[in-house]
Amino acid sequence: MTAIDIGIAEDQRQKIAEGLSRLLADTYTLYLKTHNYHWNVTGPMFNTLHLMFETQYTELSLAVDLIAERIRALGVVAPGSYRQFAALTVIKEDDTVPSAQEMLATLVKDQEAVVRTARSIFPLADEAHDEPTADLLTQRMQVHEKTAWMLRAMLG
Repeated sequence: MTAIDIGIAEDQRQKIAEGLSRLLADTYTLYLKTHNYHWNVTGPMFNTLHLMFETQYTELSLAVDLIAERIRALGVVAPGSYRQFAALTVIKEDDTVPSAQEMLATLVKDQEAVVRTARSIFPLADEAHDEPTADLLTQRMQVHEKTAWMLRAMLG
């Protein structure tokens, strides 16, 4: 493979990719959790939550590809195994089937955790003048902040 010369030093690309790898792991783990909740939600709000969770996990499934492709564009291998994601993510797996209200509360916290991960990468992207990564981070934060707001609204 030819050398990468996009105006970002190799060490900066590596550090940004490490941050994006954490974001990828958080996003993929949240995707799995949201999909699980979609399958297993019950109660009077079943249809509303079932459809809302489907919308959310569909958006997350598209996001993992964008994040992984940005890592690759920086010249770094993207993590892609459950083991790698488990080591990188701050999102806790849920081995139980919580109530619908607990699902909503958990997803609010998880959406906000992904925002914090994305925000933590900004200084690296800013220092490297890595506008494509900054743009990706901004878009991801907007989605997760809005989703957290909508989930909080469902909690009342």
